[in-house]
Formats: sequence, structure tokens, C-alpha cells
Amino acid sequence: MAIRRRPTSADVARLAGVSRTTVSFVLNAHATAQISQATRERVLAAALELGYAPNASARRLAVGASMVLGLVLRQRPEQVAVDALLPETLRGLSDAAREGGYRVLVEPLPPGDQSYTTLLRAHHADGLVVSGPRADDAALAELNADGFPLVLQGWLPDVSIPSVDVDNVSGARLAVEHLLSLGHRRIACITNAPLAYTAAAARLEGYRLALESAGVPYDEQLVAHADFDAASGHAAMGRLIRRGARFSAVFAASDVVALGVIGAARAHGINVPEQLAVVGFDDIPLAAHFDPPLTTVHLPAYELGLSVGRVLIDRIAGRPVPERSVLETQLVVRGSAPGPHGGEAGGSPPAELRPGPAGPG
Repeated sequence: MAIRRRPTSADVARLAGVSRTTVSFVLNAHATAQISQATRERVLAAALELGYAPNASARRLAVGASMVLGLVLRQRPEQVAVDALLPETLRGLSDAAREGGYRVLVEPLPPGDQSYTTLLRAHHADGLVVSGPRADDAALAELNADGFPLVLQGWLPDVSIPSVDVDNVSGARLAVEHLLSLGHRRIACITNAPLAYTAAAARLEGYRLALESAGVPYDEQLVAHADFDAASGHAAMGRLIRRGARFSAVFAASDVVALGVIGAARAHGINVPEQLAVVGFDDIPLAAHFDPPLTTVHLPAYELGLSVGRVLIDRIAGRPVPERSVLETQLVVRGSAPGPHGGEAGGSPPAELRPGPAGPG
């Protein structure tokens, strides 16, 4: 049986009626090549008809780049595995990458692991998106000082790296102001992560500002910290209950954490929403299917990934980019925060929120 010869760039050039150089420029996404849209489409159609794909190693040599965008997630792999927003964010980033002829490499690395610097220094990637940046990340500052293309998915104060983020402070205020408008005054806050993560600190700040604007004192006893996943939300809610804190509502600063909060409440015999209102943050795809459906702050995950990818590609190409891009959030009202009920919102302390015998560990 004869072995079918693999098509070459010369075959594509003949079919499209152009030079091999033009084929190389089109298929290797040379940003500076002056090629008409009609010619580009003709070359792409010829390549598709012939089933031609450029050799990856040859392509890297041709353009002097890896044609890879790195996405560094500053979390442990097990935390990344339960990040329900990641698929949508990654879809947006991948779409932006394909627009520019790039691929995406995902690297989950916990705080303290600075090995991601080799992605750039060894030319495995042309630029990095760093998601969940922390102020104590020395490697990030070092790469930035050396002039490597970086974009933050998130934000760090006093750091001259372009960033794409949502307004976490404003979003958290929306959540807490909704609870306040329903008559709640004793509102607990369970953060989505340790406060070294700027998004967690910003959401806590939004909680404080909402209380302050309503004339409600901030009470440290009503704040507990989770660590990205539902189990940590369950444990944080258990700590609030066991310390004897009285509250009629909870702002859980991520939907995954909110799932753990609701589970812990039920483990202590507290019904949501009849005895406790809960508002989350993120609007993950499953939020509408929680029991009860979760009132939450919608984060535009796909748009976030698309925007951060486009900014990084512009940085790699040397084009000007905004210092900070902020996407808006919006409140989505569902069944987990239906309105005021007994307890603090109605006048007397909610006895059902005192420590119970079946508290979580």
C-alpha cells in the first residue's frame, strides 16, 4: 500500500497561487506582514483543503517565538480542580490565543513555588497570565523587572504590570447591600481565600464598606476565612457557629465556599433560606441549581479570559496596553436570600445559629 505523502507549504502555495513566504507569514501569524484579508483566506482555505499544518518546531524557528501563552494559577492543583469558573475563563483565553495564532499552557503552582519563571526564561512561553497574584510573590517582581511580557488576572497595588480584573470591592458591596436592603443587620462574611490574595482582601473591603455606609458596626467575630474550596467554607461556617456568633445572613465571597457554608448550616439544623440568608460571589454555572438556588454576584469569566489574553498578545507584540482593565459585576437574585426573617433582622437573636451538637470538624 502506498503511503500518502504529507502536504507541504509548497503544495499550499501552489494551490493558493502565492509564494511560500506568503504561506509562512499567514500560517505563522506574522503580525507585521502586509497581507490582504482575501489572500489570508485563500491560504487558509488551501491549507484546510490539503490538511496541512506547519511543523511546530519549524514554526518556532520561523517566527523566533514559542507561540505559547502561559497561564499560571497561584493555587494548589487540588484547588484548581474545584475552580468552577476556570473552564469559562480558559475558554476565553484560548479564543484570544487562537485569534493571534497561539496555544495556551496551563501551570497550577501553589504559593511559594516560583518555578514558573522558567516558562519565560527557557522560552517555553512568550508571555504569562498570572491568575491569583499575591503581594509576596518575589518571582513576579523579578520577571517584571527583567522586562518579560506579563499580565495579571487580578490586581496588585503598586506593581507596574498590566492587569485585567473585576471590581471585587464593588461586587462585594452589591452582595452585602442586597442583604442590608432586606433588613439584615448581623451579616457574617466568609472570605474566599487567605487575605494574601488581593481578590479576597478586596471582597472583605467591600463587605466592610457596605456595612459602614449603612451605619452597621464591623464585628471581627462575624468574619471567618476559607481557602477556595467547599470544605474550607464548611469549616469556616462551623467556626462561626461554635464561637457563638449571632447572625441572620452570610456573605460567602465565592460560590464554591457558599456551597460549604450551606452544608455546614444544615449540619447544625439551620435551614437556608428560612433561617439564614446566603449570598455568594462568582455565579458559577451550578449556582442556579443549588438547593436553594444561590443569590450571587455574576463575574464575567469568559470575558475576563478573553480580555486578559488579548492584552497579553498586545504586550508580546509591543503594542500599548491599558495599565488596568476592570470588568463590571452584577447581582443575580435567586432563592438563597429571600428577605428578612426572625433573629437579628426581625428583632430577637436567632437561637438556631447558636452552637449545635452536630457541628463540623
